[in-house]
Amino acid sequence: MKNVLTLVDDTSFEEAVELLDKNGNGFLPIIDEQGVLIGVITDGDLRRAILSNKRSITDVMNPNPITMPSGTPSYLVRNKLKEIHRRQMPLVDSDGRLRDVIVLNDFEVTSKSNWVVIMAGGLGSRLGDLTKDIPKPMLPVAGEPMLKRIIDSFIDHGFHKFILCVNYKADVIEEYFKDGSRFGIEIVYTREHKRMGTAGALSLIDFPISDDFFVINGDLITTLDYEDFLSYHVENKSDATMCVKDFNYDVPFACIESDRRKNLVAIKEKPKYSFQINAGIYLLNRKLIDLIPKDTFFDMPSLFESSISHNFNVKIFRMEDYWLDIGRPDDYTKGNLDFNV
Repeated sequence: MKNVLTLVDDTSFEEAVELLDKNGNGFLPIIDEQGVLIGVITDGDLRRAILSNKRSITDVMNPNPITMPSGTPSYLVRNKLKEIHRRQMPLVDSDGRLRDVIVLNDFEVTSKSNWVVIMAGGLGSRLGDLTKDIPKPMLPVAGEPMLKRIIDSFIDHGFHKFILCVNYKADVIEEYFKDGSRFGIEIVYTREHKRMGTAGALSLIDFPISDDFFVINGDLITTLDYEDFLSYHVENKSDATMCVKDFNYDVPFACIESDRRKNLVAIKEKPKYSFQINAGIYLLNRKLIDLIPKDTFFDMPSLFESSISHNFNVKIFRMEDYWLDIGRPDDYTKGNLDFNV
Protein backbone atom coordinates (compact mmCIF):
# COMPACT_ATOMS: atom_id res chain seq x y z
CA MET A 1 0.00 0.00 0.00
CA LYS A 2 1.47 3.33 -1.08
CA ASN A 3 0.94 6.75 0.48
CA VAL A 4 -2.15 7.23 2.63
CA LEU A 5 -3.32 10.60 3.95
CA THR A 6 -4.22 10.81 7.64
CA LEU A 7 -6.77 13.59 8.02
CA VAL A 8 -6.24 15.84 11.04
CA ASP A 9 -7.27 19.42 11.73
CA ASP A 10 -4.26 21.00 10.01
CA THR A 11 -4.02 18.68 7.00
CA SER A 12 -3.69 20.85 3.91
CA PHE A 13 -5.03 20.45 0.40
CA GLU A 14 -1.47 20.71 -0.87
CA GLU A 15 -0.48 17.61 1.13
CA ALA A 16 -3.23 15.63 -0.55
CA VAL A 17 -2.10 16.81 -4.00
CA GLU A 18 1.52 15.85 -3.26
CA LEU A 19 0.63 12.35 -2.01
CA LEU A 20 -1.77 11.76 -4.91
CA ASP A 21 1.05 12.63 -7.31
CA LYS A 22 3.51 10.32 -5.51
CA ASN A 23 1.13 7.37 -5.68
CA GLY A 24 1.12 7.53 -9.45
CA ASN A 25 -2.16 5.65 -9.79
CA GLY A 26 -4.63 8.52 -9.50
CA PHE A 27 -5.95 7.34 -6.13
CA LEU A 28 -5.42 8.52 -2.54
CA PRO A 29 -7.07 6.90 0.51
CA ILE A 30 -7.99 9.18 3.42
CA ILE A 31 -8.01 7.74 6.95
CA ASP A 32 -8.60 9.15 10.44
CA GLU A 33 -6.13 8.89 13.32
CA GLN A 34 -7.43 5.40 14.16
CA GLY A 35 -6.76 4.18 10.63
CA VAL A 36 -10.43 4.03 9.65
CA LEU A 37 -11.05 4.75 5.97
CA ILE A 38 -13.14 7.93 5.74
CA GLY A 39 -12.85 8.70 2.03
CA VAL A 40 -10.79 8.67 -1.15
CA ILE A 41 -9.58 11.28 -3.60
CA THR A 42 -8.97 10.59 -7.30
CA ASP A 43 -7.40 12.62 -10.08
CA GLY A 44 -10.93 13.41 -11.25
CA ASP A 45 -11.90 14.73 -7.81
CA LEU A 46 -8.82 16.92 -7.85
CA ARG A 47 -9.61 18.40 -11.27
CA ARG A 48 -13.19 19.17 -10.23
CA ALA A 49 -11.95 20.78 -7.01
CA ILE A 50 -9.61 23.09 -8.91
CA LEU A 51 -12.34 24.06 -11.37
CA SER A 52 -14.79 24.83 -8.55
CA ASN A 53 -12.12 26.53 -6.42
CA LYS A 54 -12.52 24.10 -3.48
CA ARG A 55 -9.61 23.60 -1.09
CA SER A 56 -11.17 21.65 1.80
CA ILE A 57 -10.27 17.95 1.70
CA THR A 58 -13.63 16.94 3.16
CA ASP A 59 -15.37 18.82 0.33
CA VAL A 60 -13.17 17.20 -2.31
CA MET A 61 -13.06 13.56 -1.21
CA ASN A 62 -15.62 10.85 -1.84
CA PRO A 63 -16.81 9.93 1.68
CA ASN A 64 -18.55 6.72 0.57
CA PRO A 65 -16.07 4.74 -1.53
CA ILE A 66 -16.75 1.16 -2.57
CA THR A 67 -14.69 -1.23 -0.41
CA MET A 68 -14.20 -4.95 0.05
CA PRO A 69 -13.22 -6.93 3.18
CA SER A 70 -9.52 -7.54 3.76
CA GLY A 71 -8.65 -11.10 2.88
CA THR A 72 -10.97 -11.19 -0.14
CA PRO A 73 -9.45 -13.51 -2.81
CA SER A 74 -7.65 -11.53 -5.48
CA TYR A 75 -9.72 -12.91 -8.35
CA LEU A 76 -12.90 -11.64 -6.67
CA VAL A 77 -11.33 -8.19 -6.23
CA ARG A 78 -10.31 -8.17 -9.89
CA ASN A 79 -13.78 -9.21 -11.04
CA LYS A 80 -15.41 -6.53 -8.89
CA LEU A 81 -13.11 -3.81 -10.21
CA LYS A 82 -13.99 -4.77 -13.77
CA GLU A 83 -17.69 -4.86 -12.94
CA ILE A 84 -17.69 -1.31 -11.52
CA HIS A 85 -15.15 0.06 -14.04
CA ARG A 86 -12.62 1.03 -11.38
CA ARG A 87 -8.90 0.35 -11.06
CA GLN A 88 -8.43 0.65 -7.27
CA MET A 89 -10.15 -1.19 -4.41
CA PRO A 90 -9.63 -0.34 -0.71
CA LEU A 91 -9.68 -3.40 1.54
CA VAL A 92 -10.88 -2.78 5.10
CA ASP A 93 -11.22 -4.90 8.24
CA SER A 94 -14.41 -5.42 10.26
CA ASP A 95 -13.84 -2.08 12.04
CA GLY A 96 -13.46 -0.16 8.78
CA ARG A 97 -9.70 0.26 9.14
CA LEU A 98 -7.82 0.41 5.86
CA ARG A 99 -5.64 -2.67 5.36
CA ASP A 100 -4.65 -2.44 1.71
CA VAL A 101 -5.44 -0.92 -1.65
CA ILE A 102 -5.54 -3.31 -4.58
CA VAL A 103 -4.80 -1.82 -8.00
CA LEU A 104 -5.98 -3.67 -11.08
CA ASN A 105 -2.59 -3.17 -12.72
CA ASP A 106 -0.96 -5.08 -9.84
CA PHE A 107 -2.31 -8.43 -11.00
CA GLU A 108 0.33 -10.51 -12.71
CA VAL A 109 -0.47 -11.07 -16.37
CA THR A 110 1.05 -13.94 -18.34
CA SER A 111 1.72 -13.31 -22.00
CA LYS A 112 -0.53 -15.40 -24.27
CA SER A 113 0.23 -16.59 -27.80
CA ASN A 114 -3.40 -16.77 -28.98
CA TRP A 115 -4.47 -14.50 -31.82
CA VAL A 116 -7.44 -12.19 -31.33
CA VAL A 117 -9.50 -11.54 -34.46
CA ILE A 118 -11.66 -8.42 -34.28
CA MET A 119 -14.42 -7.91 -36.83
CA ALA A 120 -14.08 -4.17 -37.46
CA GLY A 121 -15.54 -3.83 -40.95
CA GLY A 122 -19.18 -3.05 -40.18
CA LEU A 123 -20.95 -0.11 -41.79
CA GLY A 124 -22.79 0.98 -38.65
CA SER A 125 -25.75 2.12 -40.76
CA ARG A 126 -28.17 1.91 -37.82
CA LEU A 127 -26.16 4.62 -36.08
CA GLY A 128 -27.03 7.16 -38.79
CA ASP A 129 -24.86 10.27 -38.98
CA LEU A 130 -22.60 9.03 -36.16
CA THR A 131 -20.81 6.79 -38.65
CA LYS A 132 -20.96 9.12 -41.66
CA ASP A 133 -17.28 10.06 -41.38
CA ILE A 134 -15.92 7.41 -39.02
CA PRO A 135 -16.17 3.61 -38.89
CA LYS A 136 -18.32 2.35 -36.03
CA PRO A 137 -15.45 0.65 -34.10
CA MET A 138 -13.68 4.02 -33.92
CA LEU A 139 -16.57 5.85 -32.25
CA PRO A 140 -15.28 7.28 -28.96
CA VAL A 141 -16.69 5.80 -25.78
CA ALA A 142 -15.83 7.95 -22.76
CA GLY A 143 -12.99 9.53 -24.75
CA GLU A 144 -11.43 6.45 -26.36
CA PRO A 145 -12.26 4.62 -29.60
CA MET A 146 -14.41 1.57 -28.96
CA LEU A 147 -11.91 -0.59 -30.84
CA LYS A 148 -9.07 0.57 -28.60
CA ARG A 149 -11.14 -0.34 -25.55
CA ILE A 150 -11.58 -3.86 -26.93
CA ILE A 151 -7.87 -4.19 -27.65
CA ASP A 152 -6.92 -2.78 -24.23
CA SER A 153 -9.19 -5.27 -22.49
CA PHE A 154 -7.34 -8.13 -24.20
CA ILE A 155 -3.95 -6.57 -23.42
CA ASP A 156 -4.97 -6.47 -19.75
CA HIS A 157 -5.26 -10.26 -19.92
CA GLY A 158 -1.93 -10.82 -21.64
CA PHE A 159 -2.96 -11.06 -25.30
CA HIS A 160 -0.79 -9.15 -27.75
CA LYS A 161 -1.45 -10.51 -31.28
CA PHE A 162 -4.39 -9.04 -33.17
CA ILE A 163 -5.96 -9.43 -36.59
CA LEU A 164 -8.28 -6.59 -37.54
CA CYS A 165 -10.79 -7.44 -40.27
CA VAL A 166 -11.59 -4.09 -41.86
CA ASN A 167 -13.76 -2.76 -44.67
CA TYR A 168 -15.70 0.51 -44.27
CA LYS A 169 -13.30 3.44 -43.88
CA ALA A 170 -10.49 0.99 -43.21
CA ASP A 171 -7.87 3.74 -43.62
CA VAL A 172 -9.10 5.44 -40.45
CA ILE A 173 -8.47 2.28 -38.42
CA GLU A 174 -5.15 1.45 -40.05
CA GLU A 175 -3.85 4.99 -39.63
CA TYR A 176 -4.71 5.00 -35.91
CA PHE A 177 -3.32 1.59 -34.95
CA LYS A 178 -0.72 1.02 -37.71
CA ASP A 179 1.24 -2.16 -36.87
CA GLY A 180 0.44 -1.88 -33.15
CA SER A 181 4.04 -1.28 -32.09
CA ARG A 182 3.25 1.99 -30.32
CA PHE A 183 0.83 0.02 -28.12
CA GLY A 184 3.34 -2.78 -27.54
CA ILE A 185 1.36 -5.29 -29.61
CA GLU A 186 1.32 -6.86 -33.08
CA ILE A 187 -1.47 -5.99 -35.51
CA VAL A 188 -2.10 -7.36 -38.99
CA TYR A 189 -5.05 -6.53 -41.23
CA THR A 190 -7.37 -8.33 -43.60
CA ARG A 191 -9.42 -6.17 -45.97
CA GLU A 192 -12.86 -7.19 -47.14
CA HIS A 193 -13.74 -5.88 -50.58
CA LYS A 194 -17.29 -7.13 -50.19
CA ARG A 195 -19.39 -8.26 -47.25
CA MET A 196 -17.98 -11.56 -46.03
CA GLY A 197 -19.84 -12.05 -42.75
CA THR A 198 -18.44 -12.62 -39.27
CA ALA A 199 -17.01 -16.01 -40.25
CA GLY A 200 -16.38 -15.46 -43.95
CA ALA A 201 -13.76 -12.82 -43.17
CA LEU A 202 -11.68 -15.51 -41.46
CA SER A 203 -11.05 -17.09 -44.87
CA LEU A 204 -8.98 -14.00 -45.76
CA ILE A 205 -6.32 -14.76 -43.15
CA ASP A 206 -3.33 -15.71 -45.28
CA PHE A 207 -0.96 -17.18 -42.69
CA PRO A 208 -1.19 -20.28 -40.46
CA ILE A 209 -2.59 -19.93 -36.93
CA SER A 210 -1.09 -22.43 -34.50
CA ASP A 211 -3.31 -21.94 -31.42
CA ASP A 212 -7.01 -21.63 -30.78
CA PHE A 213 -8.02 -18.04 -31.43
CA PHE A 214 -10.59 -15.47 -30.33
CA VAL A 215 -13.11 -13.81 -32.59
CA ILE A 216 -15.01 -10.77 -31.32
CA ASN A 217 -17.29 -8.25 -32.94
CA GLY A 218 -15.77 -4.78 -33.09
CA ASP A 219 -18.83 -3.00 -31.70
CA LEU A 220 -18.91 -4.49 -28.20
CA ILE A 221 -18.05 -3.15 -24.78
CA THR A 222 -17.57 -5.81 -22.14
CA THR A 223 -15.68 -6.60 -18.94
CA LEU A 224 -15.45 -10.31 -19.80
CA ASP A 225 -12.45 -12.10 -18.25
CA TYR A 226 -10.86 -13.53 -21.40
CA GLU A 227 -8.52 -15.74 -19.39
CA ASP A 228 -11.49 -17.45 -17.72
CA PHE A 229 -13.11 -17.86 -21.12
CA LEU A 230 -9.96 -19.42 -22.57
CA SER A 231 -9.53 -21.72 -19.55
CA TYR A 232 -13.11 -22.96 -19.92
CA HIS A 233 -12.58 -23.59 -23.63
CA VAL A 234 -9.36 -25.56 -23.05
CA GLU A 235 -10.61 -27.53 -20.03
CA ASN A 236 -13.67 -28.67 -21.97
CA LYS A 237 -11.56 -29.63 -24.98
CA SER A 238 -13.89 -27.50 -27.06
CA ASP A 239 -13.41 -26.89 -30.76
CA ALA A 240 -15.80 -23.94 -30.83
CA THR A 241 -17.10 -22.00 -27.84
CA MET A 242 -19.67 -19.23 -28.02
CA CYS A 243 -20.16 -16.64 -25.28
CA VAL A 244 -23.83 -16.31 -24.40
CA LYS A 245 -25.58 -13.68 -22.31
CA ASP A 246 -28.88 -13.94 -20.45
CA PHE A 247 -31.51 -11.64 -21.93
CA ASN A 248 -34.80 -10.96 -20.18
CA TYR A 249 -37.84 -9.52 -21.92
CA ASP A 250 -40.92 -8.24 -20.11
CA VAL A 251 -44.02 -8.27 -22.29
CA PRO A 252 -45.98 -5.10 -21.42
CA PHE A 253 -49.34 -6.67 -22.31
CA ALA A 254 -51.50 -9.59 -21.26
CA CYS A 255 -50.69 -12.55 -23.51
CA ILE A 256 -53.46 -14.84 -24.70
CA GLU A 257 -53.19 -18.58 -25.27
CA SER A 258 -55.79 -20.29 -27.43
CA ASP A 259 -56.27 -23.67 -29.07
CA ARG A 260 -56.87 -24.55 -32.72
CA ARG A 261 -60.61 -24.01 -32.29
CA LYS A 262 -59.96 -20.44 -31.13
CA ASN A 263 -61.02 -21.26 -27.58
CA LEU A 264 -59.41 -19.11 -24.93
CA VAL A 265 -57.14 -21.36 -22.87
CA ALA A 266 -55.20 -19.00 -20.61
CA ILE A 267 -54.29 -15.39 -19.97
CA LYS A 268 -50.80 -14.50 -18.82
CA GLU A 269 -50.58 -10.97 -17.45
CA LYS A 270 -47.37 -9.24 -18.58
CA PRO A 271 -45.24 -12.41 -18.72
CA LYS A 272 -41.46 -12.41 -18.50
CA TYR A 273 -39.33 -14.44 -20.87
CA SER A 274 -35.65 -15.30 -20.58
CA PHE A 275 -33.33 -16.19 -23.43
CA GLN A 276 -29.65 -16.85 -23.96
CA ILE A 277 -28.34 -14.64 -26.74
CA ASN A 278 -25.18 -14.81 -28.81
CA ALA A 279 -22.77 -12.25 -27.29
CA GLY A 280 -20.56 -12.00 -30.40
CA ILE A 281 -17.42 -13.40 -28.69
CA TYR A 282 -15.99 -16.78 -29.68
CA LEU A 283 -13.07 -19.14 -29.30
CA LEU A 284 -12.27 -21.38 -32.25
CA ASN A 285 -9.93 -24.22 -33.07
CA ARG A 286 -7.85 -23.43 -36.14
CA LYS A 287 -9.27 -26.58 -37.83
CA LEU A 288 -12.63 -24.85 -38.21
CA ILE A 289 -11.24 -22.42 -40.78
CA ASP A 290 -11.42 -25.32 -43.26
CA LEU A 291 -15.23 -25.30 -42.90
CA ILE A 292 -15.48 -21.72 -44.17
CA PRO A 293 -16.19 -21.37 -47.90
CA LYS A 294 -13.88 -19.09 -49.86
CA ASP A 295 -15.01 -15.75 -51.22
CA THR A 296 -18.54 -16.21 -49.87
CA PHE A 297 -20.67 -14.51 -47.23
CA PHE A 298 -20.69 -16.78 -44.17
CA ASP A 299 -21.74 -15.73 -40.69
CA MET A 300 -20.64 -17.12 -37.34
CA PRO A 301 -23.93 -18.92 -36.50
CA SER A 302 -23.55 -20.81 -39.78
CA LEU A 303 -20.02 -21.82 -38.80
CA PHE A 304 -21.26 -23.14 -35.46
CA GLU A 305 -24.05 -25.08 -37.16
CA SER A 306 -21.54 -26.53 -39.60
CA SER A 307 -19.23 -27.44 -36.70
CA ILE A 308 -22.06 -29.33 -35.01
CA SER A 309 -22.95 -31.20 -38.20
CA HIS A 310 -19.29 -32.23 -38.58
CA ASN A 311 -19.29 -33.59 -35.00
CA PHE A 312 -16.91 -31.04 -33.55
CA ASN A 313 -17.12 -30.39 -29.82
CA VAL A 314 -19.19 -27.18 -29.53
CA LYS A 315 -19.80 -25.47 -26.19
CA ILE A 316 -21.35 -22.30 -24.78
CA PHE A 317 -19.80 -20.09 -22.11
CA ARG A 318 -22.37 -18.25 -20.02
CA MET A 319 -21.02 -14.81 -19.20
CA GLU A 320 -22.30 -12.66 -16.34
CA ASP A 321 -20.05 -9.69 -17.01
CA TYR A 322 -21.00 -6.26 -18.29
CA TRP A 323 -21.82 -6.45 -21.99
CA LEU A 324 -23.20 -3.92 -24.44
CA ASP A 325 -23.66 -4.17 -28.19
CA ILE A 326 -23.40 -0.71 -29.78
CA GLY A 327 -25.97 -1.08 -32.52
CA ARG A 328 -28.24 1.94 -32.12
CA PRO A 329 -27.78 5.55 -31.00
CA ASP A 330 -29.38 4.72 -27.63
CA ASP A 331 -26.78 1.99 -27.09
CA TYR A 332 -23.99 4.43 -27.88
CA THR A 333 -25.38 6.91 -25.37
CA LYS A 334 -25.64 4.22 -22.71
CA GLY A 335 -22.06 3.07 -23.31
CA ASN A 336 -20.74 6.58 -22.78
CA LEU A 337 -22.81 7.01 -19.62
CA ASP A 338 -21.71 3.66 -18.21
CA PHE A 339 -18.00 4.28 -18.77
CA ASN A 340 -17.84 8.01 -18.18
CA VAL A 341 -17.32 7.59 -14.43
